[in-house]
Amino acid sequence: MKKFAVKGFITLVAVIAFAILGVTAGHTTAHADSSDDASFSTVLSTAKSKLGKPYAWGATGPSSFDCSGFTSYVYKKATGITIPRTAQAQYNAYKHVKGSAVKKGDLIFFGGSTSSISHVGLYIGKGKMIDAQNRGVITESIYASWWHKVGYAHVTDLSD
Repeated sequence: MKKFAVKGFITLVAVIAFAILGVTAGHTTAHADSSDDASFSTVLSTAKSKLGKPYAWGATGPSSFDCSGFTSYVYKKATGITIPRTAQAQYNAYKHVKGSAVKKGDLIFFGGSTSSISHVGLYIGKGKMIDAQNRGVITESIYASWWHKVGYAHVTDLSD
């Protein structure tokens, strides 16, 4: 009986710990732990400071990046927000917005469909994004012929 009570207590502690850490069924939840003064200008200057850095699959910076490593790095450094690590997880974590409602600082996603996101970039306005890809961190058109745009997601409200 004592063994059963100990196992039950350990299970209860584990459940509480997972709930506190925001872990559900093996998936971490996206944090919005930023201050209220997050601005697009800070996000943009952080992103621009990495222009020219090389692409490396799985890299999260600061000297090289893959696409989702770049967006994760920029949001964490510029706003304090921890966003999910992969492009698909980033797409799944946030409210989707239409192209007509996209704002500077939103994420833009590319791939085969909403369930096969393969690339993410940071929308900077006027049909442009900053992203990390095989040519490194660059600014380019979101309408480039090699991208199949799947959608946009809004991470947080940013002041101008």
